Amino acid sequence: MPSPYVRRRRLAAELRKLREERGMTAEELGQVLFHSRTKITRLENAQVRPNVAEIMDLLERLDVTGNRYDKMLRLARDAAAKGWWDRFGDSMGPRQRLAADLESGADTIRIYDQTSIPGVLQTPEFICSLVELDQLQGTLEYRPERMADARLRRQQELLREDGPSYEAVLDECVLHRLAIPPQVMAAQLKHMIQVVSEHERLTLRVLPYDARIPGGLLPKSSFFLYTFPDPGDTPLAVVDTVTSDLLVTKRREIVRYTGMYNRLREAALSPEASLTYLSQAADRLTDAAGSGV
Repeated sequence: MPSPYVRRRRLAAELRKLREERGMTAEELGQVLFHSRTKITRLENAQVRPNVAEIMDLLERLDVTGNRYDKMLRLARDAAAKGWWDRFGDSMGPRQRLAADLESGADTIRIYDQTSIPGVLQTPEFICSLVELDQLQGTLEYRPERMADARLRRQQELLREDGPSYEAVLDECVLHRLAIPPQVMAAQLKHMIQVVSEHERLTLRVLPYDARIPGGLLPKSSFFLYTFPDPGDTPLAVVDTVTSDLLVTKRREIVRYTGMYNRLREAALSPEASLTYLSQAADRLTDAAGSGV
């Protein structure tokens, strides 16, 4: 299904363009529709799921007809659609809700991760260890068991027959700096190797800690790049910050993040060498766990 969030953004741009063509302010349009200015503004900023009946009323009152009416109504219906993640509500956490939404309609997903194992490749035990670390930092914004269920569902969706192409560049520092029990990390690495080996659409590359990355400055955070099959759904990036995910939509900025990703990808190990590296790392962790280190 198309990403409802991406379609909300397209609908928002079309609504704003339509209002401006009519020479109306948000407040004036609200008066015509018997809505508040705030509601119009939130629709034009893609902050709320649209009500299809209300969008139809808006189009009719502004005398929109023909192909434009049909196009905007299709956008409204896609934007109003609910995905499997909506059944989880806020219990899965706002970051994961956005990720699930974008993944649902993506054609390609490219990730640079310097803080953790990519969420859609995590084992239940690894997720549990992450929750324990997160609890040390304060109150959780999600319910751990529901978050874990949602993350596993995301993996199922990623691996569906018509799923997106997925490539991740994993910074080696994750294996050494994330305070996960060795036996849990070892099992996690073996799980990733198995999943990636069994699915041609999945590619994993390890970026060694001593790899030199020419062509510019180093990345300041983990980030995610999404493209979509419909040319009207423009590419976007999500940047991981300490407190929230930052959505990047401007073409110039997307180009910069794409260039950064390509540089990281070029500096990383090949897919084959990466799986060999992870296998050796898993063996070392298993030995460390067995020796009590």
